[in-house]
Amino acid sequence: MRVTKFGHSCFLIEESGLTILFDPGNLSAAQNQVSGIDLVLITHEHQDHLDLASLKAVLTKNPGAKILTNRGVGAALRKQGIKYELLEDGRKTTFKNVLIEGFGKEHAVIYPTLPPVANTGYFIAGRFFYPGDAFYNPGKPVEILALPATAPWSKLQEVVDYMKKVNPKVCFPVHDGYFKQVPGSIYKIPEAELAKAGGRLVILDPGKEMNF
Repeated sequence: MRVTKFGHSCFLIEESGLTILFDPGNLSAAQNQVSGIDLVLITHEHQDHLDLASLKAVLTKNPGAKILTNRGVGAALRKQGIKYELLEDGRKTTFKNVLIEGFGKEHAVIYPTLPPVANTGYFIAGRFFYPGDAFYNPGKPVEILALPATAPWSKLQEVVDYMKKVNPKVCFPVHDGYFKQVPGSIYKIPEAELAKAGGRLVILDPGKEMNF
C-alpha cells in the first residue's frame, strides 16, 4: 500500500491497482492536480475535509472517479449536483477486489453548543483505517492507522490512548494542518464563548506587543 499525503487530512492511497483520495479539504491544494483517481472518500462535511472547489477540481481532472460518503456530506453534494454513493457505518463495498468498510456515525464533540455532524471512518483492504474526526475503534486488527493528531476536539492524552487502544503496526499523523496553515482557527470557539460572557480573546502573534 502506497500513501501520499497532501496536507492536513487529505491523502492518497494506492492499493492493488485502486487509487483512493481521502478528504479533499481547504488546507491543501496539491490534490487538485492529481489524475488517475478511482474513488474519493469523504468522512464528513467540515471544510478542512470537504472543500467543494477542491472536489470539483479533482472531478474535473478525474471525471470517472466515484465519491463514497455519508448522508451529511451527501446533502451538501446534492445541492451542487454532484453524484455520490452512500457508504456509512456497517456498510461495505468492493472496488477492483479491494474491500472498503464504513465505521462510526458521529464527529467527536467539539463543544456541546455546536450541532453534531455525521462522520464515517473507512477501513481499506483489511489493513488500513482512517477514523475521520473521531476516535473510533473498529474492533479488529489495524495494520496502518491514519491518526488524527491535533484537533479542537482532542487532547494529546486522548490521541495517545486511542493509538494504543487500536494498536496498529504503523501509523502516520493527519489532521495536523491547523497550526501550520491557519493560525488562530483553533481559537474560534473559546473566542465566541468568552464573548458571550462579555470578555474578549486576543491572539498575540510572535513578536507582537499589546498593552492590557
